[in-house]
Amino acid sequence: MFTNKQLKALIFPLIIEQFLGVLVGTMDVIMVSQVGEFATSGVSLVDTITNLLVQAFSALATGGSVIAANYIGKRRTEEASDAAGQLIVSTGVIGAFLTVLCLFGRGFMIDWIYGSIDADVRESAMTYFLITCISYPFLAIYSAGAALCRAEGNSKITMKVSVIVNIINVMGNALLILVFHMGTAGVAIPTLVSRAFGAAAMLVILKKQDHPIHFHEKLHYRFNWPLIKKILKIGIPTGLDGSVFQVGKLLVGSLISTLGTVSIAANAVSNTLAGIVVIPGSAMGLSLITIVGQCIGAGKTDEAIAYTKKVMKWIHLAAFAMSALVGLGSPLFLRFYSLSDETFRLAQLIIITYCVVAAIDWPESFALPNALRAGGDATFIMIVSMASMWLFRIACSYLFVKVFGWGLMGVWIAMYVDWLVRGVAFLWRFLSKKWIKLLNK
Repeated sequence: MFTNKQLKALIFPLIIEQFLGVLVGTMDVIMVSQVGEFATSGVSLVDTITNLLVQAFSALATGGSVIAANYIGKRRTEEASDAAGQLIVSTGVIGAFLTVLCLFGRGFMIDWIYGSIDADVRESAMTYFLITCISYPFLAIYSAGAALCRAEGNSKITMKVSVIVNIINVMGNALLILVFHMGTAGVAIPTLVSRAFGAAAMLVILKKQDHPIHFHEKLHYRFNWPLIKKILKIGIPTGLDGSVFQVGKLLVGSLISTLGTVSIAANAVSNTLAGIVVIPGSAMGLSLITIVGQCIGAGKTDEAIAYTKKVMKWIHLAAFAMSALVGLGSPLFLRFYSLSDETFRLAQLIIITYCVVAAIDWPESFALPNALRAGGDATFIMIVSMASMWLFRIACSYLFVKVFGWGLMGVWIAMYVDWLVRGVAFLWRFLSKKWIKLLNK
């Protein structure tokens, strides 16, 4: 169903889009670090909470894209467009609800999750949370729209929108932080504006009737429950998987917050650089939803398996290359941040170990599950991910930090153990082929 040329046309724009997202995140951290480590820490703490909250519409976007890709493979574009309308309305409503929740509850969330943190870190977090939570409906619609465009194989459109969105974000950061010296608010306001633009752009694109997936001339607001049920069959397990993952990160983040500002800042910087390592793999992993979903919709299960193996080989090669680049270049990259010597040394140690493990184990842990989801096997992924998160990442983090006294490094080692367990489980499931016909049951 896909030639190498078509695969490249799908994957390369996704890589650029993912790269831009991580680059802007990196530049956000670099710019806010000019304000001080308290600001870097505050933004990092809020981003961890936000990642948990947005799992609801991110999961629906995944479920909707799987269903839409399946319908495209079956050449049933009318049902694919119905799914698009249901997805946009549902995610927009959830995003609005989360905005209201965070506007009134952000202080409680920060205090309950992180407990006693430095006053300046808390103030920075409150400011950033207040502004960025207003953007949740826009982020929800943008995420859903981008997922639908990818489901039809048109990743070039999402790339173009992403370029503009990220230019708005970066230019806004530079203006408000470096020129007007607005501190944490200077990072948050461009995020809000760029997400609003992205949502508007996606709505305009999906309104065009010449796209395989589009809104009908009149967007219906009545829920189509049988269609919603299909989306939720993928979305609910994916959402629970992602939510538990983020809850685990919050618990671990709470543990890290007790280690002091140096550890919080080193963790934030390390997470940013670590994201660069997996950019190509993340992009190719997203492409598996489109590729496998359309193949299964067309009844070509052998091709779904063959394409997954091919793309996974590409992901491993890319992970190795990026790990070598970031690991060897980490001393240079870290100098872009305003870090104390102690924070610099700790972040460098984390990045080097991360690069070694990511080259070996990340693809099976986080890219391969997309192929399983596209086959309808979201429940198995959820069970493995939840069990591994609680039994290994969380439990081992507290063991390594509280008992062994390994500090921040112990948290990252616990994460590597978690990767190993889930990677082995997902690879076994893929090779068993039990996932391949679950979507249409």
